[in-house]
Amino acid sequence: MRHPLLAIPDAYHAGTPRGITSVCSAHPIVIEAALRIARRLDRPALIEATCNQVNQDGGYTGMTPQDFRDFVHQIARDKGCAEVEIILGGDHLGPNPWKALAPDEAMAKADAMITAYAAAGFTKLHLDTSMGCKGEPAALADEETAARAARLAEIAEAHAPGNPPPVYIIGTEVPVPGGATEALDHLQITTPDAVQKTHAVHRDAFAARGLCDAFARVFGLVVQPGVEFGHSDVIQFAPEKARGLSASLRGLPGLVFEAHSTDYQTEANLAALVEGGFSILKVGPWLTFALREALYGLDAVADILDQTPPQGRLMQAMEDLMQAAPANWEKYYDGTDREKWLQRHFSLSDRIRYYWPDPSARAAVDALLDRLANREIPAPVASQYLPGLGTEDPPCTAREALLKAVETVLARYERAIRPGG
Repeated sequence: MRHPLLAIPDAYHAGTPRGITSVCSAHPIVIEAALRIARRLDRPALIEATCNQVNQDGGYTGMTPQDFRDFVHQIARDKGCAEVEIILGGDHLGPNPWKALAPDEAMAKADAMITAYAAAGFTKLHLDTSMGCKGEPAALADEETAARAARLAEIAEAHAPGNPPPVYIIGTEVPVPGGATEALDHLQITTPDAVQKTHAVHRDAFAARGLCDAFARVFGLVVQPGVEFGHSDVIQFAPEKARGLSASLRGLPGLVFEAHSTDYQTEANLAALVEGGFSILKVGPWLTFALREALYGLDAVADILDQTPPQGRLMQAMEDLMQAAPANWEKYYDGTDREKWLQRHFSLSDRIRYYWPDPSARAAVDALLDRLANREIPAPVASQYLPGLGTEDPPCTAREALLKAVETVLARYERAIRPGG
């Protein structure tokens, strides 16, 4: 059985580019929204977990790869989406969660992680071994990166169920998981020469391990096309600056590019990315940012329906939680106390997403939804506090408002990934 994702480079090189949205989130509302759109449009749903989020040790979600697979499929069954074709992907699979360890120890952990991902039926595997571990430079030479990636591919081949066999994403110019950590004015578009070298060193590294068949299933290469976002600003795609990068695909049949950090791009730019061969559009923080907007809006709606001005109860609950457990934001947010407060709640990097699984956050959200249970939201109130959802067909329940907030973002991707329909 041929993997369905291999049709994407086929289409691009045949002159009919199309893409796929890669939904990178472990939030159940986001996953349900992705499944609902896939069901409605009769398309596969590509849902990915990152190495920090889900791994053999549980990651920050507490889920192993098998747990995450069961979690996604349970949502599909519970929400009437059991017929949706679900493609599970693993993102940044390599030593990143353990890079403070010595290289041998970190790679042994990476071996165990990709074993767990492959055995659980994840069939889109992003091999990311570009980072240095203890005692190594921050970024490794391409040849070492490729050798470590081939090592992980060999393990995946041995442990994957095999129907269909896994497909792979490679790359050496890989953004770190979780978003930008440096100034956006230093953004460098990947050069065509870097593409050629990356492809060649990985081809040779796979061949050295007898993995030519697996390398034939390398269908995507991570590059930087010139898109990124920070706390409050977005670098929008400029197609003219990436023409040389797009042209480098001409000599690489069977390959397209994977674009990370496409969050907050305009719909026109998302379509332009697909036209340029950046066919795999990864999105994550934008989805949970939209979800957070809707949750804060619903918190205000609940007070309005109780005939009181908005009290900000949910925001205060999340502020208390983030202050009590700052590990997920304090290394990434800086400035004055006021600036850090704004970033905690409104940064486009949306590091508040790490806190929604916490029991106290879940209790606060459950309390909010209980306040709004069986209460319709009048259209003028929705227009005021849920403005992104529109007024022509406003959601009538709180839960629908959350789903619609995420689906509104995903719909932009769905229209963009098939230019011209």
